[in-house]
Amino acid sequence: MPVIRVGGDLAYTTAGPLRTEIDRELRGRPRALVLDFADLQFIDSTGLSIIVHTWREGLRDGVTLRLRAVPRFLETILDMTGVTGLLTRSPGGEGPVSTESDGQPTFTA
Repeated sequence: MPVIRVGGDLAYTTAGPLRTEIDRELRGRPRALVLDFADLQFIDSTGLSIIVHTWREGLRDGVTLRLRAVPRFLETILDMTGVTGLLTRSPGGEGPVSTESDGQPTFTA
């Protein structure tokens, strides 16, 4: 299962390489893809769109998207923007898929 570590600032000026890496991993059609945010310091709307992009693109191939080590500020942003609600729906819309052992949600993309 590929793990992509996301650290520092995830913003307009830095998001390109991350999107390229995510797209490369998704082309391999893994069963799951983990985005690890342990070292994330800042995220803007472009960074948020990368998360949605990963979910949307993975949806086509049944890839499970896992967000790991989500900092509180990112949890708040995901909740406030409605992205949490989007991500916690399974493809059939039945609700949360599962949670990681650390309590982090696992999303089917």
